[in-house]
Amino acid sequence: MSQPGFFDVDERLKRLSDIGDQLEAYALVVDFEIFRPDLVEALNYSDGSKGGRPPFDPVLMFKVLVIQAQNNLSDDRTEFLVNDRLSFMRFLGLGLSDRVPDAKTIWAFRERLTQAGAIDGLFARFDMALRAAGYIAMGGQLVDATLVAAPKQRNSDGEKQAIKSGKTAQQIWPDKPDKARQKDVTSRWTVQFGKAKAKPDGPKPLDIAIPTFGYKAHTTICKTQRFIRRWDVSDASRHDGRFLRRGLLDKRNTGSGVWADSAYRSTQNEAFLEAQGFVSHVHRRKPAGKPMPEHIRRGNATRSKHRAPVEHVFAYQKAVMGLTIRTIGIARARTKIGMANIVYNMRRLVQVSQRQPA
Repeated sequence: MSQPGFFDVDERLKRLSDIGDQLEAYALVVDFEIFRPDLVEALNYSDGSKGGRPPFDPVLMFKVLVIQAQNNLSDDRTEFLVNDRLSFMRFLGLGLSDRVPDAKTIWAFRERLTQAGAIDGLFARFDMALRAAGYIAMGGQLVDATLVAAPKQRNSDGEKQAIKSGKTAQQIWPDKPDKARQKDVTSRWTVQFGKAKAKPDGPKPLDIAIPTFGYKAHTTICKTQRFIRRWDVSDASRHDGRFLRRGLLDKRNTGSGVWADSAYRSTQNEAFLEAQGFVSHVHRRKPAGKPMPEHIRRGNATRSKHRAPVEHVFAYQKAVMGLTIRTIGIARARTKIGMANIVYNMRRLVQVSQRQPA
């Protein structure tokens, strides 16, 4: 084995840049210092007058969460890979001899942000930066929701009834505090409908029901720039259409059109859109017990062409970022999904910036 050279690390980092380092691209287009005021306010660390080891820089820790969201990493795996990967260390501004946050420190940082409800402010901070940079929401809005899986819970019928009645885990298992801490009583089961895989020269595929346990991410993107502009989180059983009137629409979007699938069409939603000055492009449902009229089918097909980009957001978050919920409780799930939305917008900013001339 050859002796390590003085410039070996620099040469390896240059090679990583030439290949294409996603995190380096984030560092080039995102000013992470904009998050510092919100992080400092949420964390509320002591001034150090009582002594003790000083905490890690909050912006560095936020970057650790960016790495986690981009690569679907657990806390322990994050600790290992930050120590192992040069690209991660460069993104965090760490050298080979610097102290690296361990898994418990990462957990405690994220938990503090969750308890402070800081993720909404962090998302809004980056959205303000996007608008200030000229990425104005325009062209209308695309609205949809997707299921995000969470660890399945094994409960008895009595425990299920207690959960549905709104009891907390501590109330259901008062004599088992360790078990209560591991029980998620805010996620729910739901059913996804799809079609079985068609076979060549076989019968028409039948509809199938797929039970799913977890949460639901509600998302609105701007039609032109395709940044996520509004979002919300609920348990998986909640109906998509009810969230249209709960802050999912961006009134600062310069376009008045709203595109969504048929789950969002209701008398209340149509009246709400009209009263707020929006133009509805929501899909129409097939009449019960009757074939779909041809003019409605064509109209829905046209709407689908405009609505399709919102599906690309979910595809990237699930296929590339591996979005899933490993935590317990809807508050932590909201932090997880909110971080995924922030990182998606960073990735989208990199894409849009690369298309523009220097």
